Formats: sequence, structure tokens, C-alpha cells
Amino acid sequence: MIYYLQWCIRSFARPRTKMQGGSTGIVYGGLKYQARCITDVTADTENTSFLAGTLSLKEENEVHLIRLSSNGTELVCEGLFYHPSEIWDLKSCPFDSRIFSTVFTSGETYGASIWVIPELYGQSNAPQLQELVSLKEHTAKLKCILWWPRGKHDKVISIDEGNLFLWSIDSSCKTAKIISQESVGMLHRLSGGSWDPHDQNVVAALCESSLQCWDLRTMKKTNSIENAHFRDVDYNPKKQHIIVTAEDESGIRIWDLRNSKFPIAELPGNVHWTWTVRYNPEYDDLILTTGTDSAVNLLLASTTGSNDSRHENFLADYAALRMDPLLHSYSDYEDSVYGVAWSCREPSLFASLSYDGRVIVESVKPYLQKK
Repeated sequence: MIYYLQWCIRSFARPRTKMQGGSTGIVYGGLKYQARCITDVTADTENTSFLAGTLSLKEENEVHLIRLSSNGTELVCEGLFYHPSEIWDLKSCPFDSRIFSTVFTSGETYGASIWVIPELYGQSNAPQLQELVSLKEHTAKLKCILWWPRGKHDKVISIDEGNLFLWSIDSSCKTAKIISQESVGMLHRLSGGSWDPHDQNVVAALCESSLQCWDLRTMKKTNSIENAHFRDVDYNPKKQHIIVTAEDESGIRIWDLRNSKFPIAELPGNVHWTWTVRYNPEYDDLILTTGTDSAVNLLLASTTGSNDSRHENFLADYAALRMDPLLHSYSDYEDSVYGVAWSCREPSLFASLSYDGRVIVESVKPYLQKK
């Protein structure tokens, strides 16, 4: 199958007028198929940009490079990349804007690859998308690839239902070498995870009924939170040892991994299953959740005992809001919302993706302190 990059005609995305939920988001209309995965292009320091991938069973799938226009009024398709199979996980490399990873499936076959977007050089028809490496050693159902979120790092983690793999990636030689591997055993089945931004030797892995912290140097479990059905997990980008989880029964809970017997805060989840939870990269009191209730929720997640002065001054009317952690619910969707990504370049913006292929970029500036 031939992969190629096709320069997109200007997207017909347009500013979205006020609708149910009070949204004034900008809509991108370029995705033709169902989709679950969206990621911020963190390494792009000049543009607010995202990658979104489709999940079509019968059609050739696509990865769209979407950028916010310089005046911030519309979303433009900068590149359209044809992808061989259904995309179930999509991550952008945090130190190179041209590199991204996907986990994909075709029937009962699962795969994972790291891709390179070719230099465009102003061409209308650029060279084809390049596969940098393929992570071929998995024998169980693949779930995700994790990049260490802070700076350049030549290692990635891949997670399947039964194993953690730590890989060394050599982009110049286009090779991937397994450094270490560990099985979680027959009693557990992995579903995802998050790499600690404060410690590149620690990863939090999700199981069916627990969250497990692993030391990548020894590939041994160092900590766990038991008896909960976790859907997602994210590390606080500003405070070490603090994580947030999305759970089927308990909604959103914040934990201090130094004493994880009880959560340090509990927040409401989505009305139906809460699928995704993400800390804001700059304002770590702000959390986004998505769910199968066709909504994205913006939560205030202040935790007791913080020494960060922004807890007292960065949110408008903070004292009035702290009794209700739900700041806003964005409900401009007609289908479940599985994907959401904050912009690292513009932390007041986020992009969400509903299953019907609808991408919306929203601003949370109304909830930040006016200076």
C-alpha cells in the first residue's frame, strides 16, 4: 500500500456560533470517518497544531495535521497522511514536530509504528509519509505508545495487554531495540498508562482493577492502587507524585502516590463513562474530562496543602467556584468524545474529538484571572 502526503485545500472549518453548553469553539470539518485519537504537536513552537487519526473499518484511514490560523479564527488542514489501518492510539513526539507514533489494527492483527512527516519545502505534493521504525515484538493486543513528555529522550514505552516494553529508538539508523520487557502476569490485563514527567524511570500502568507504578530500571512494580476500574490516568505536570484518574464508579480522583490508600480529592466524572482525563500543562488546577455522554467537562482541581500561589489568584472568583468543581460542560457533540488534548503552546486552548470525526478547539480564557 502506498502512503503519500497530499496538500489539503483550505479546510472549510469555521467559527462555531454559540450553541448548547455556551460553546463558541472553532470547528474543523475535515475528518471524513469515525475517530478516537487527537494529540497536541508539542514540539511545534511556532503554531498551535494538532494531529487527529481516523478509525474506519473499510476505508483507508487518515492522519490530519490541523493548525489554528494566525488570527485564531479557523482551523486549517496543513497535511493529510494516509494510514494503512484503524488508528487506536496516536502520539506526537515531544521534541520533533515531524515525528509521531500510532497503534493500529487490521482485523485481529495489531501493530505499532513511528512515522516521519517529510519536509514540505512549499510543495503541493510532498514525498510520502515515512515509517521510521516498527515495534514488532508484541504478541498480545497493543494498547498505546508513551513518549517521555519532557525534552529529548531516545526511549519510548509500548504497552500491550500483558507486557511493558522499553525501547531505544535510533532515528538515524531507523532501528528500535528492546532494552527491557516485563509481563504483568495472567491475573492482570493492561489497558494504558502515563509516563511520569518528573522521573523518566517511572511509568503508571492501568490494569482492569488497579493502577500500577513501575520502575523502568528494574522493571519491577513499586506501588499500586487496587480495587478500582481505571479508564485513564495523567500526571500533574507541576507537582511530583500527584496523579489524576478516571474511574467507572468513582468519577475523577486525585492521588498522592506517596500515600495512595485514599485519594486526596474527588471530583465528578461525566454522566456516563468518563473516558479521558488530562491536566492542563501550565494551570495544573484545570482538568479536562471526556466521556460517552457526548460532553467535555472543565474541572477545578484544587488540592489541599498546595504551596502554589496560583491556587489563590489565577482563577476568576476563585472563592465562589471552589464549592463546585465543574466550571463548564462543553456539549456541542452528537457522539461520544474519546479524545482531548491541551495545547502546550497556548495552554488556554484545547482540542477535542468526538467519535463522528468532529474536532473543536475551545478557549478556557473566561475561567482564568483577568490581569
